[in-house]
Amino acid sequence: MSHATTATREEVSPAHTDRQSRRRSWVRPVLMGGGVLVVAIGGLMWWLNGGRWVETDDAYVQADTMTLSTDVSGIVTAIPVHEGEEVKRGQVLFQLDPQKFQIAVDNAQANLAQTRLSLEAMKADYQGLLRDADSRQQQVNADQATYDRLAALVKQHAVTQQQTDDARFKLAADQQALDAARMQAKAELAKLGGNAEASVDTMPAYHQALAQLDEALREQRHATIRAPYAGIVTQVNKLQIGMFLGANTAAFGLVSTEHVWVEAQPKETQLTYARSGDHVKVSFDIYPNRDWDGVVQSIAPATDQEFSLLPAQNSSGNWVKVVQRLPVRIRVDRHAGDPPLRAGMSATVDIDTGHSRTLADLF
Repeated sequence: MSHATTATREEVSPAHTDRQSRRRSWVRPVLMGGGVLVVAIGGLMWWLNGGRWVETDDAYVQADTMTLSTDVSGIVTAIPVHEGEEVKRGQVLFQLDPQKFQIAVDNAQANLAQTRLSLEAMKADYQGLLRDADSRQQQVNADQATYDRLAALVKQHAVTQQQTDDARFKLAADQQALDAARMQAKAELAKLGGNAEASVDTMPAYHQALAQLDEALREQRHATIRAPYAGIVTQVNKLQIGMFLGANTAAFGLVSTEHVWVEAQPKETQLTYARSGDHVKVSFDIYPNRDWDGVVQSIAPATDQEFSLLPAQNSSGNWVKVVQRLPVRIRVDRHAGDPPLRAGMSATVDIDTGHSRTLADLF
């Protein structure tokens, strides 16, 4: 029985082996072809869906930042804020000694009052000069009449030639005095701005004194430095009470908490279909597993290289083309209770361009 079974198996095995060989001969190409087809279909689907999103991790949080300073000099007398304090717009950050600025204001106010009195006095002087000129004009008229009378009498030998000459000389002298009086009145009128009847408030000298007062008041205001926008103060310890702070000298920093955005630097080849207003998904390395919504505010009109001190010169023979990056500003939609975003933090952005590729793009 065992010998028969063995013989049967020996007879069946070659045929079975042939069938397996034939099956393998067509299964392997089918599997290989199917695998290539699956990869091709998968690659095609990835390519069709791949042109919609612009992804980059070359992005960082940006905020309005400034180093506080003022254009006046003085001794620091008060610093009512401390390191890391969140301040509101208009809040006092530090103050210079107000005494010298108040003295300057008082001096400018006194100078303005004195200028007003001087101008009023000049107006009165001008009227006096006009009356003096009128008086001298009357004297000249009398001298002219006397001379004319003597000139007629000298022909009749009724008076001497000496009397006539004295009358002529007196007329000439009084005429010169009249001209001098008129020139003096004209000079006084010029000091009054050409119009003696005008109000003192409209005269140039008064405006000059008023400008000096305005400048003193401006410097007094600038002795108290206030926050230009809401933010957080930093490096406050660089400024100490009693320190002399020169004009335009850096005091400490202020970082805005209101105007915060993300600046991404995608490659130029990624921005073919990106436009202002596109929706953006933003995530920050410091807050994993959390996304923020955003909007593309603007795409820079030029690369950063265009604004560099030494831009690349592509006319040399060893020029190598390098893909450029364009700054993209993204507004992040923030809500109450969101964790803070601080300038310089790393971010990852996904810009939804809304563009869909088609098979026609392949041809």
